[in-house]
Amino acid sequence: MTIPGENRLAAAVVVHHGRVLLVRRSETERFLPGVWGVPCGKLDPGERSEHAVLRELREETALLGRVVRKVGESSFVSDYQGREIKNYQDNFLVEPLTLDVRLPHRDQAFDWREPSALDGLRIDDYNLDVVRQALNSVRTA
Repeated sequence: MTIPGENRLAAAVVVHHGRVLLVRRSETERFLPGVWGVPCGKLDPGERSEHAVLRELREETALLGRVVRKVGESSFVSDYQGREIKNYQDNFLVEPLTLDVRLPHRDQAFDWREPSALDGLRIDDYNLDVVRQALNSVRTA
């Protein structure tokens, strides 16, 4: 359910052969333009986060996936037109069922990165923590 001032989100940490899928946001995005991160988006009204994460993955990358498990939750505050928005995010480890990434904007990019090679990207600390959360769940499983 969308509540004014609150967002529910679902994020997909897609891992294939030990590499993590990262997507660079379009420069036309209002929120974090040009920043690298994991596929993520808002839940539709009445939608479960387990379904939303796969829908967002498909919309943002054209990939089909399978939820391996929920790896955690996180939250952050953002600003929209001078209004504080609270964002609550469920984070999932996702196995890709297809590998042909197609991005919706021409100025976007994607990369499959080794976890040790994340430092060279313009990735924000929040997305970095989400990726680490998922990778830690792989190590402890």
